[in-house]
Amino acid sequence: MSISPSSQTNDLPLDASMLDGLPDPVFLVDQKLVIVDSNRAARHLLGSNALGNKLEQSLDNADVANAIKNSLDGNPGIRQEVFFPYPIARNFEFIVWRLPDLTTPGPAWAMVALHDVTAAKKADQMRADFVANVSHEMRSPLSSLLGFIETLRGPARDDPEATERFLGIMEAEAQRMTRLINDLLALSKVETEEHIRPEKVMGLGPVLGQVAATQSVRAKERHMKIELDIPKNLPDVIGEADELTQVFQNLVANAINYGRPETAVRVEVSLQNTVPGTEDPGLAVAVINQGEGIPPTEIPRLTERFYRADKGRSRKMGGTGLGLAIVKHIVARHRGHLDIESIPGKETSFIVYLPQSAA
Repeated sequence: MSISPSSQTNDLPLDASMLDGLPDPVFLVDQKLVIVDSNRAARHLLGSNALGNKLEQSLDNADVANAIKNSLDGNPGIRQEVFFPYPIARNFEFIVWRLPDLTTPGPAWAMVALHDVTAAKKADQMRADFVANVSHEMRSPLSSLLGFIETLRGPARDDPEATERFLGIMEAEAQRMTRLINDLLALSKVETEEHIRPEKVMGLGPVLGQVAATQSVRAKERHMKIELDIPKNLPDVIGEADELTQVFQNLVANAINYGRPETAVRVEVSLQNTVPGTEDPGLAVAVINQGEGIPPTEIPRLTERFYRADKGRSRKMGGTGLGLAIVKHIVARHRGHLDIESIPGKETSFIVYLPQSAA
């Protein structure tokens, strides 16, 4: 079912375009639950083609639909909270009004106003997760440090060789705790801002070139090289350069760490008709290494915080187990998609899909 917006505007009790300056989505629904008007924020949420279509096609949520029906029946609106899982998980408070009121004869509409409370929700969860994660992950290195300090004050007090060895271990543990805290703070920040889509237009070529240059030192240490395959005249993407740099820094560093010495890490960029899960054209950046690969059963869990497929090797290389979790949330914030493919004993590919800029 489709309605011409221009034929409806004159008959509505409110012109929602007057509310385009509001950050909160506001839209009108008629008695058949068809979206008949909306402000700019609502169009961003519901999609540019939502106007004139059934509510369920753009916002399939039973709580919102029931609240609208109750309001159209003349019941007073109440403030409720609702969770929208797509395209990114977000929490809203919403309220519904009937327009016009019951004393006015003729057709009625329901006005729905949504207020995004995702940041507040995530901030609360972030504080709880941070305390839980720090207390769990810090317990082991702190216990080691205390044990070494006790030894240096006791049996190893006059043993220069043992002192030097223990101080080296203590320094490594302290550095690991620093990396852990930095990664936890980075993860908390991106989780808090995940529902806010970036708006800047940027090119991926310079970002990938910078990442390759930065990681080339580590690659040479392992007798590896980084090969870039970037098409000319590559379309821009919508994104934050610093965050996407962090994504590809993590992926290339992982590819070097887990690749076989004297092989190449390939970074291949290609045009895509659609980003998985959307209808938008995009770019795919594949970071490919040759190594032991990842068992299929491990792949779904790789982006979980603190999950390590090879725990001993990851800790030995100084990994915190948070890098791929950070990657996942940054890609989600960019409304992209992360795919992981691996052939055990041959190669592993981490593929980041990002939507192209419409400009």
